[in-house]
Amino acid sequence: MSAPAAPVVGPTDVEPEEEEKTQSTFARLWFQHYDLVILPAIIVLVLGFLLIYVSTRELDTIEQRVLAPANVFGLLRQHLLLAALSTILVLIIAVPVGILLSRRAARRVQGPVLAIGGFAQALPPFGVLLLMAFAFDFGVTTAVIGLTLAALLPVLRNTVIGLQQVDQSLIEAARGMGMSSRQTLFRVELPLAVPVIVAGLRVALVLNVGTATLASYIGAGGLGELVQQALRLNRINVLLVAGGIIAAVALLIDWLAGVAERVVVARSG
Repeated sequence: MSAPAAPVVGPTDVEPEEEEKTQSTFARLWFQHYDLVILPAIIVLVLGFLLIYVSTRELDTIEQRVLAPANVFGLLRQHLLLAALSTILVLIIAVPVGILLSRRAARRVQGPVLAIGGFAQALPPFGVLLLMAFAFDFGVTTAVIGLTLAALLPVLRNTVIGLQQVDQSLIEAARGMGMSSRQTLFRVELPLAVPVIVAGLRVALVLNVGTATLASYIGAGGLGELVQQALRLNRINVLLVAGGIIAAVALLIDWLAGVAERVVVARSG
């Protein structure tokens, strides 16, 4: 007696299952990364609105001169330079200090240092920049130092938290393999803490981009010059365009930082 033939699985039996898996994968990816799609759309809408607004208005000679591409791009370059320099300084200062504070020997001073950093961040950036400018000098150097102080805490705190969250059993396993404290730090602790540190760096970068608008008040240039010129000249068109450009730049930097953060987290995972 012959055995019963096995049922033949046709394409119609497999395709719905594969389609369901594809849809669930797409839904999961969308839930995890939807902001990376929405932010560029918002940026395009903001820039598109500005372009339509400017093209439909009869700008006088002063507005044309202020909103000339050469002037806007020159101020944008200054703005990004201020944000980049201050963010680099934040990274150079905050990460090593955070590593020191996370060590067992420095646990006593960790709380006071973070409290002082929180107090410094709570101070109004505009007032800090003005006080530093009058105390030292007006210009780019003072602006970069002020922006660095304003954005130091997120990276410092995230460095300490990221290192403290490393599983102690992994550290003990590394020590058991014969690694020194330095090797354990650079091969085990820091790689595991990188996602948290990068998240703090993203916050610091966005803070610097926004706060750099105030640097124009102490002679450091940047997109804040557009706002000042609009207020001095009483030109509402310039003020609207300046606000839109600053918002678009902040969103773009946040989007780029978000992409970099996802890449770092994916590689460390």
